[in-house]
Amino acid sequence: MPEEEKDDVIYNIGKEEPYIEEPVQEITEESANIEALKKSISELNDKYLRLYAEFENYKKFAARQKEDQLKYATESLLKDLLTVIDHLELALQHSSNDKVSDPLAQGVEMTLKELKTLMERYGLVNIDSIGKYFDPNVHHAMSQIEDDGVEENTVIEEFRKGYMLKDRLLRAALVGVSKKPNKSETKEEE
Repeated sequence: MPEEEKDDVIYNIGKEEPYIEEPVQEITEESANIEALKKSISELNDKYLRLYAEFENYKKFAARQKEDQLKYATESLLKDLLTVIDHLELALQHSSNDKVSDPLAQGVEMTLKELKTLMERYGLVNIDSIGKYFDPNVHHAMSQIEDDGVEENTVIEEFRKGYMLKDRLLRAALVGVSKKPNKSETKEEE
């Protein structure tokens, strides 16, 4: 027998054949270690996949947010310019009755038209309200006006125009909404 095998051979007294002791305990420990490593690898792989998915979602979210920022970058400027448009429209309303200020009114009208054209290039859209059904998403009701000739909850008066910037509400329209007259008040008047 070679020297190496002699160490593994154990002789049993009373038995003629030598037997080799099997390293059962080592195999069990190694298989347990292998299983633990497989489980650890599986957990780490799962964590990696989840982290990767979260990162991809974050990249998409950041890209959408950047796109929105670029799309609506002019929002605050346009919102501030709405008061200028309101004042120019008021100037036109007040000057329409005066023949003396006719050239001035024409200048204001041209300025207003140019300003609106410029703002429309950046996505500003006027909200048409008169005659439309009241929509709380784009209208802000300032008053209710009794009117028999109009369907209830219809916008019949506009106090201030509303505007959209692309697909987002920039400023709600201030409106007066119709309502049916109370029957008790109508009978009292007769």
